[in-house]
Parts: sequence; C-alpha cells; structure tokens
Amino acid sequence: MSAAGLAGLLVLAGLAAYMQTLTGFAFGLIMMGGIGLSGLMPLPEAAVLVSCMVLVNAAQVLARGWRDIAWAEFWPVVISSISALAAGYWLLGEMVSASIHWLKLVLGIVIIASSLQLALKPQPLAARSSRASFAFFGAVAGLMGGLFSTAGPPLVYHLYRQPLPAVSIRETLVAAFAVNAVIRLAMVAAAGDLPHSSFWWGLLCIPVVMIMTFVAKRWPPPLSALSIRRMAFGLLLLSGLSLTVPALLKIIGDPAS
Repeated sequence: MSAAGLAGLLVLAGLAAYMQTLTGFAFGLIMMGGIGLSGLMPLPEAAVLVSCMVLVNAAQVLARGWRDIAWAEFWPVVISSISALAAGYWLLGEMVSASIHWLKLVLGIVIIASSLQLALKPQPLAARSSRASFAFFGAVAGLMGGLFSTAGPPLVYHLYRQPLPAVSIRETLVAAFAVNAVIRLAMVAAAGDLPHSSFWWGLLCIPVVMIMTFVAKRWPPPLSALSIRRMAFGLLLLSGLSLTVPALLKIIGDPAS
C-alpha cells in the first residue's frame, strides 16, 4: 500500500469512527463505501479490516457500558445471526468470483437502503417486540455482516423502536456488532482467506479509531441528533449512488461482467 493510500485509509477510518460514535452504526458503511469508491484495497479485505475496527470501537464503548446491555434482546439477535453470517460470507465469495461490478452494485444498494432507513425516524412502540422479531432482524444483520461487515441498519431501526433507554440500545447494538465481528474473523481464518501482506498496514487505523472515538465522546459537535443523522444520510447516499450507478452501467454495457 502506498503512503498516499495509507493516509487516505487513516482519514477514512477517523471519519467512520467519529460518525459511528455519534450515530451508533455508520462505521462499516462509511468504510466500505469509501474503500469501494477509492479502490484502496480489495473489498473482501476491506470487510476484514472493518471487522477489526469494529472490535476496537466496541472495546472502548463497552469498557464501562456493558452493564447496560439489554440481554433479553441481545441473545436472540446473536444466536440467529450466526448461520446468516455464514450465508453472507459464502455469498461474498460467490460475487467475488463472478464480477467485481456485481459486488460493487450490491454494496451500493446496501448503502443506499441503509441511508434511506437512517433518514426515517423510528416510531417508538408501546411494548417490547417479541423474541422472534429480534431473531429475524438478527438474521438480516448477520447476512449483511457476512457480506460486507455492515450488520447495522435493520437491527438499529428495530432496536430504536423499543421502549428501552437510549444507552441500553446503544450498548446492545455495539455488543451485537462486536460478536458478529469476532465470528466473521474466525470464518475468514478458518477458510484460509487471510489478507495479503500489504493489508496489515491498514491496522495502523486502530489508534486513529481509538482517538476519534474518544474525541466524539468527549467533544461532540454542537449539532442536534437530527442534523447529525442528516449528515450521515447525505454522506452514505452519495457514496452508495457513486458505487451503484457506474457498476450498473458497466454491467448493462457488458452483460458478461
């Protein structure tokens, strides 16, 4: 990886960690979208890097907040996500073998759908949803996590509708994403799909993620939660469109790709 490429990756990781801390789930989407657009590294390797960074972010967030995890909601989510995670990882391999354009198209669609969901304000429910609903959204999150290490949006939307304290929702989400990241990394190791040597320079993002997570928690911007959500929405929508449109045009122009 060139010095310029590494610098770009560090900036992207810092932005993603900052937004993740403020919104609760934007890290993987911003990282994967930015890497997909810039070509800083292959997307499968980017997903491995995102999993590593998610664990770093989770360690900081959960160091003191783990007691606020909503365990009754956490366990159905995690259990159902495991098999779906494996299915998503398998689909990633199939798309990599088929065409990089199809891979970018699917990633772009995931990011666009996630940005549109972010624009919606979850309507709170009067009572907690059933365990089956958490299992369902956990499975959807697992599928997305297996594909691109972006397990957040559907599960985020479902949890923020629950009559739970905001801190409990945030800690539960972070814990679920951390477990997904551990399982995904174990799958990568078990499959022998370890990244190339140049990938390991990307782990220099770890201190950047730690610093920007601290900065976002210690000095949040003087903006309303709605304004922050709108910023994240715009950033994700633009990156999703920038991935989807060129990939779709390429596939239409060259059906064999």
